[in-house]
Amino acid sequence: MTRESWSLTAAALAAIEEHGRSAYPEECCGFLVAPATKTPDGHRQIEQAIPTPNRATADRNRRYVIDPLELLRVERAVAPTAVVVGIYHSHPDHPAVPSEYDRERAWPWYSYLVLSVPRVGAPTIGAFEWDPTTRQFHPRRLRIEGAAPSGPPGTRKDGTEKL
Repeated sequence: MTRESWSLTAAALAAIEEHGRSAYPEECCGFLVAPATKTPDGHRQIEQAIPTPNRATADRNRRYVIDPLELLRVERAVAPTAVVVGIYHSHPDHPAVPSEYDRERAWPWYSYLVLSVPRVGAPTIGAFEWDPTTRQFHPRRLRIEGAAPSGPPGTRKDGTEKL
């Protein structure tokens, strides 16, 4: 499995956090957009987070569903030099790790970010890559570009998220 490096702009992180807080206590979801080409060393910088409605019809505080037509709409709307590279969603009052529900629905060609949104306190984020061979998520390091370090490791503004 390829282990390319990822980073997330501070603006994209802020958009994901705002979406997670506004959807609380339900899960939010959306798309991660990056330049279509990686850097020569294989780095991928996620520059944009595009929210999408959670179409789950039940148990929305533990489930999210993305309409495939919404993915098509977003893919057509992004700049010609950009692509959808992943999906983000929130876990209200639960850890920033994929659930069994997430594992059952994962697509191997996407990156996954999971935002833990507590009722009180700062959100945390986890980055994961799906391995279709083992059918497991593998944690990834995620660098936040343009964020000043503040607070202990694992808080949202730590320059490098260590999973």
